[in-house]
Amino acid sequence: MLQIYSTFEHSTYLELAINELEKNRVAKENIFAVPLTNRKVERRIFDSIHNSDGVSLISTGAALGTAFSVVGASLGFELQWGPIYWGLIGAIGGFLLGFLIDFFIFKVIKKRKQLLRGKKGEVILIVECDDNQADGIESILWHHLALGIARVQC
Repeated sequence: MLQIYSTFEHSTYLELAINELEKNRVAKENIFAVPLTNRKVERRIFDSIHNSDGVSLISTGAALGTAFSVVGASLGFELQWGPIYWGLIGAIGGFLLGFLIDFFIFKVIKKRKQLLRGKKGEVILIVECDDNQADGIESILWHHLALGIARVQC
């Protein structure tokens, strides 16, 4: 016996794949679909020392802070407070501007894209079959846009 695990987006392709598996003599008792639930709690924006989500809100701020500090310091030679103060003012201003740009992109634009796409969950489909049926079942799953497939020998 062999078990084939596959993941699908929750769509009509999953239903078509299950229907075609049943037409190819796979019993209903050997097909098991498990829908995954979506995240209910919104992700935290600020990371802690123990976990990180890979989204950096300070990278643009660091780049703009560096650029603005160089411009502020070079203009500071002609201004009253001097290059050090104007360099610091440029660094702080550039960092805040970059942080606000990243924050706006993360909170507003990416959230809007997520709402437009809709939050579709994924489904894990488990098919139990004989060794000689495995290749045919895999081709059916790939044909119906499976995200990934794995075989497990029982």
